[in-house]
Amino acid sequence: MERKPPRRTRERILDLSLRLFNEFGEPNITTTVIADEMNISPGNLYYHFRNKDDIVNSIFASFEKEIDGLLDVPGNRQANIEDAWLYLQVSFELIWRYRFLYRDLNDLLSRNRTLEIHFKRILKHKVDVARRLCQGLVESGDMRASQAQINALATNMVVVATYWLSFEYVRDPRHFNDEATMSAALANGVYQVMCLLAPYLQGNAKELFESLAQSFITEENT
Repeated sequence: MERKPPRRTRERILDLSLRLFNEFGEPNITTTVIADEMNISPGNLYYHFRNKDDIVNSIFASFEKEIDGLLDVPGNRQANIEDAWLYLQVSFELIWRYRFLYRDLNDLLSRNRTLEIHFKRILKHKVDVARRLCQGLVESGDMRASQAQINALATNMVVVATYWLSFEYVRDPRHFNDEATMSAALANGVYQVMCLLAPYLQGNAKELFESLAQSFITEENT
């Protein structure tokens, strides 16, 4: 069997930093902590990264690349309610993998100009995708809403999705990183965002949403 080459020190630093930021919050982790956890000298760490912001920016670049690949809607057909549900599930899973960016968002943006500029672009892109999903549902007859309502819906969907994990963290900070808590938090987030669409759905789309929602509610009560 061919042996995989060992991961480079830079990659290991990024992986460890992401885990520490997610578990303890980015403001609570210093480069000294990262170097100690890596069992390397601070000088070795600074050889790869100038400072903690450099580490954060490198992690964010990976996140940005992944989310740019995610932010899309079907191009060869009208989007449907299952597309919206699946899109949200995948979005929340990605948000969870990089959850420190969302949990510590305001603090990060207040002192990191690079993140501020790039995250604003991501938010705009998210709103555009949510708007296109809603417009697709309207054009297919699955939803009835005015353009003003679509615009408001798209913004509200992104607001809830962006700050949902912060809400979940406040509800139970001591168990936030537990696997069971994570699973429930993601499912709750998807459900809450989809509920914003519910009053505007009609016909088969409304019936499908109610079926999907009932499945979620049943799982929650199990």
